[in-house]
Amino acid sequence: MTVDRVQITLHAQKLKNVAGAFKGLSDPYAVVTQIASEPGDSPSILGKTEVIKNNLSPHWVKTFSIDYEFSKPTRINVGVYDEVRKQKDNKPMGSAVFEVGEVLGSRGNIKAKKIKGGGTLFCRIQKASDVSAGTFHFELRGIKLKNVDGMFGKSDPFFEVSKQLKGGGGPSWQVVYRSEVMDNNLNPKWKPVSLDVNELCGNDRYQSVLITVKDWDKKGKHQPMGFFETSVSGLTNAKVHGGTGDPKSIDLSKAFKLKKKGKLYGDIVVTAATIEGGSGVSAAGAAPSGYAVSAAASASTGFASALGGNEPQYQHGTAANVGATTAANVLTPMAPPQGMPPGRASRPKFVDFLSGGLELQLSVAVDFTGSNGDPRKPGTLHYIDRVKGQLNDYEKALSAVGAIVGKYDSDQKFPMLGFGAKFRGIINHCFQLGQVPEVSGIKGMIDAYRGTFKSGLVMSGPTVFAEAIQLAAAQARSKQEIAKRIGQQAYHILLILTDGAVSDINQTKNAIQAASDAPLSIVIVGIGNADFSAMQFLDDFQSQQGAGRDIVQFVEFQRYQSNKIHLTQATLDEIPDQVVDYFHGRGLKPLPPIRGSTLSLIPEDDYNADEEIDLTLGFGEDGEITLDSGGMVDDTGYGDYNTFAGITPMAPPAASAPPAYNPAARQVYASQQGYTPQQGQQQGYPPQGYAPPQGQQQGYPPQQQQYGGQAPQVVAAVVAPPPQVFHVQLPPGVNAGQQLQLTNPRTQQPMIVTVPPGIPPGGVFPVPY
Repeated sequence: MTVDRVQITLHAQKLKNVAGAFKGLSDPYAVVTQIASEPGDSPSILGKTEVIKNNLSPHWVKTFSIDYEFSKPTRINVGVYDEVRKQKDNKPMGSAVFEVGEVLGSRGNIKAKKIKGGGTLFCRIQKASDVSAGTFHFELRGIKLKNVDGMFGKSDPFFEVSKQLKGGGGPSWQVVYRSEVMDNNLNPKWKPVSLDVNELCGNDRYQSVLITVKDWDKKGKHQPMGFFETSVSGLTNAKVHGGTGDPKSIDLSKAFKLKKKGKLYGDIVVTAATIEGGSGVSAAGAAPSGYAVSAAASASTGFASALGGNEPQYQHGTAANVGATTAANVLTPMAPPQGMPPGRASRPKFVDFLSGGLELQLSVAVDFTGSNGDPRKPGTLHYIDRVKGQLNDYEKALSAVGAIVGKYDSDQKFPMLGFGAKFRGIINHCFQLGQVPEVSGIKGMIDAYRGTFKSGLVMSGPTVFAEAIQLAAAQARSKQEIAKRIGQQAYHILLILTDGAVSDINQTKNAIQAASDAPLSIVIVGIGNADFSAMQFLDDFQSQQGAGRDIVQFVEFQRYQSNKIHLTQATLDEIPDQVVDYFHGRGLKPLPPIRGSTLSLIPEDDYNADEEIDLTLGFGEDGEITLDSGGMVDDTGYGDYNTFAGITPMAPPAASAPPAYNPAARQVYASQQGYTPQQGQQQGYPPQGYAPPQGQQQGYPPQQQQYGGQAPQVVAAVVAPPPQVFHVQLPPGVNAGQQLQLTNPRTQQPMIVTVPPGIPPGGVFPVPY
């Protein structure tokens, strides 16, 4: 099981003021609760942010860490409250539910949702640090700061520490610490600070760090007093003796000049600076007296400013820490897990690729062989309940896996394929489901699958999905190559749903081996209660025989038919490692996170009352927050067609005439594809050794049923191949690894292609147009 630690950052814009008449603006803070997803789990309060006074567009510094697992949904509820003097009377300002996978799959790993009553909540999720790089303790003091509070006042200075973010949109800054406010003081001596080195500068002590000093304003309009840019190393080297307490006694030879618009606004002196702990770092002794060790924050300032948000604010009188912890929690370096191979620690993580905008693309191949039974009869594997809308096992597996992977596909378009059926008397081992090459959303996937039974197909055999694997591999290579040209990354997942073992193990093994160098993972789900031992062999043979990168995972649906979460965990658990193996094995690093100006626009999800979760929190007068009730969403059920698709049940279809014959609809798979039967075998008849399922009469295809006599037919293009590729059969004397000169059938232009490895003599392989 692949579990990554991620960090949650929050901010809001244009919240509704609930303070009441003549009471100024609300003082918002957020409470984050992790929602339980199945019986036996318990919801938990992750914590609350700092309070930000008089501000309806708060940018909180406090962050929250949570475990992320690709193969299961993880939800958090973010509730915003207006703090009042009596803690138990805090006023709710709105809430939103965020699913961690949806946020990570969104552009820039940011999701925005409108909340009831007004305003928008923003949630950003990033990878949390893995290994401690030590703790940076330092102390700052201002000397003769320039007053910016007018003729009759004196400035109330505080400072912010920001780390630099380097991403595809250019460098930006992100606040990780805010100090306390020093009232009416132009020579402030702020409290000592302790920040995690890894969070502050990524263990690069020469990485730029920005320190900004501001004059606090009760209305939240803090006035800048200047800034300077340095680094952890620069702060350490600038340390001087703190003097006797009198500003005149302090050595200013290493002071940082505080400047604003080129003008000098005073000096900032470092009176203490040391790094403690961390791998490869010399310990500097215990933390200086008075230091409260805390992990650094990943605040939302960087990405909020890109959206035109206001300056981040905070509560007067207190430093905005990320949460106090003990020295033992952050000063002891984390040892690599036992058994980790050399170099493993330097491997990127799956979330690193997601942060760089990796696109995960899903295609589905469905088994339409005769052994599935007559789909018009209840109890058969393809039976479609059009009255109650209940999903069959094919639809359950399709929707469960599609709902997880679809979060990481920006256009929500999915190719749907079928195999094992006859059209117009010709066996097809790879045909298109639906009337378009790619369908929209999970509902489109189910509708394309159901519509196939109105197309006049004859459920046939044998079970051959090698061509679907070849097609998916070609699409995966093509899309990654296109993505690479425009500075992006793409990875493909093929979901194969079948009710029995493949008829030709060696053919399938060769197809898998040939596809192992593609950015592709193959998930095979066995539907029904057949003997799937041969399918398990496909899952294991690559690692046992050294047949390339392991890209196959096989799961029997029956074992998980009562729990959707367990099914997606079993089917998708290996995907993160397979993604990393592919890119890391080719020396391809994760792309820089999408930040800065690249995030000029983040689509907002409209308020949806259906997403509200029953959750009741209790607030004690001492500030303690308790979970009184609710906080549970049962994700174990598969649902039905009506609730999943969000539409009313479909009435039984009326009869209509079949469509006119369209030879182009099968041209590629009947002729261009180059599919040829084995020697001595007629087209459309079973290969040698084919045996019908138990209880079924000998003959081919088994129980040939043509569906569509009572149901309306869809257009004949249902069997047209996806247009992204065409198929080529190897001419005599040409082998894998050699080049062929072809004429592109679409553009009529010459092109040169290399025969992929694993294609046997006379074999067929797909070529992108």
